[in-house]
Amino acid sequence: MSVIRVVLSSFLALCLSVVATSVFSQAQPAKKPFEPEVGQQGKDVIWVPTVDTMVNKMLDLAKVTPNDYVIDLGSGDGRTVIAAAMRGARALGIEYNPDMVDLSKRNAEKAGVAARANFIKADLFESDFSQATVITMFLLPTINLKLRPKILDLKPGTRIVSNTFSMGEWEADESASVDDDSAGPWRTALLWIVPAKVEGTWKLQDAELTLKQNFQMLTGTLKSGVSTVAITNGRLRGDQISFTAGNSAYAGRVIDNVIEGTFKSGGNTGKWHATRSSL
Repeated sequence: MSVIRVVLSSFLALCLSVVATSVFSQAQPAKKPFEPEVGQQGKDVIWVPTVDTMVNKMLDLAKVTPNDYVIDLGSGDGRTVIAAAMRGARALGIEYNPDMVDLSKRNAEKAGVAARANFIKADLFESDFSQATVITMFLLPTINLKLRPKILDLKPGTRIVSNTFSMGEWEADESASVDDDSAGPWRTALLWIVPAKVEGTWKLQDAELTLKQNFQMLTGTLKSGVSTVAITNGRLRGDQISFTAGNSAYAGRVIDNVIEGTFKSGGNTGKWHATRSSL
């Protein structure tokens, strides 16, 4: 008889426990979906969203097309990645906050671009974005400067566009602004085009070209026989090079250690070819 009472007592306790658990779980409110707050702290920066007009201005400045692969550094709620994907581009957002990553994925699904818009939880400084043709960002100048060496090692012609913040002494190739009060002070888009690395001495058929490079700006000399003239108006735009030497204007394309191009001198035009002989 005592055994039966023990069994019944245990069974009753189990039933009460199940009921209590059920009542407790029903009493708990549903978990509130994550909602980002302007100014919330991130790993390297606080979160301030780029307004849609500015997002589109940045993508316009970078001339994003369906042929591009856009990577947004610090992608937040995913709006820049989604906007790029809506233009037909493949796009990736790199974001350290996992809640933001999940939110971005949901936003991409709602926008119908999840097939082209991807998001990963990762550290910017440990990420590989070498496959990008366009990089977008809204980071502090100190972060931009830390990323700058890695950016300068990207393929020449890669377009970099930033909301407002600069790259230090690396001057932007282009800029554009939005007339939108909702953007606050963050209303200038800055574009850089990663320049080829051309510093060094180049051998032409009958001349020697010496180039000094400061980001996309070039100086140097062109020596032919006993005549040496200074390089002026020297500039790179990705792998495209142009400069003036005396009365001749040179333009060409840099492919590793070779430059192929054309020159104009007076009313004459011609082709030129240069091979790098030393750095």
